[in-house]
Amino acid sequence: MRVGLTGGVGSGKSTVSAILAELGAVIIDADVLAREVVERGTPGLEQVVAAFGPELLTADGDLDRPRMGALVFGDPDKRRLLESIVHPLVFERYAALEAAAGPDDLVVHDIPLLAESGRAGEDGGFDAVVVVDVPDELRIERMLRDRGWTRADAESRIAAQATREERLAVATHVIDNSGTLDELRARVEAVHAELTAR
Repeated sequence: MRVGLTGGVGSGKSTVSAILAELGAVIIDADVLAREVVERGTPGLEQVVAAFGPELLTADGDLDRPRMGALVFGDPDKRRLLESIVHPLVFERYAALEAAAGPDDLVVHDIPLLAESGRAGEDGGFDAVVVVDVPDELRIERMLRDRGWTRADAESRIAAQATREERLAVATHVIDNSGTLDELRARVEAVHAELTAR
């Protein structure tokens, strides 16, 4: 079974993904793959440098991710340019990882921008779409507390993503993460049981 997992920045999607992995799901994480395809020495990093300039590299030759984030999250055209480089490379890796999964595995595609990509509908090929849902103000509080971001940074990241309503519109399953970790774990276990029983 192919499942899309998404949630806005600060929603706790990564925690949900980790719990699903503990429960035996095969996780294909878009963020991890997006980092891998622009690691030092990759064609992806060469393409990013060609598009944005060598000033986005650290002294060691790695992509300066905070600098890149600051550049693209405030500029939709630059963000689209970066996505046009990274997304095709990520999708190639997806296909390879999915092909390696067993026929009875629950394969969870952890995709932060699933609602934005247009891949959440029936033509996206997912049997289910799980959305981790948290009110925007709580997401902002978490980003300020856990990531050390400014309110302006947090709000600009939220504004660059689909709205809460747009994400909920693509969901077949919603996991509320506005409570405790124990409450979240119970909700994830319930959704996992439902998906594996199908």
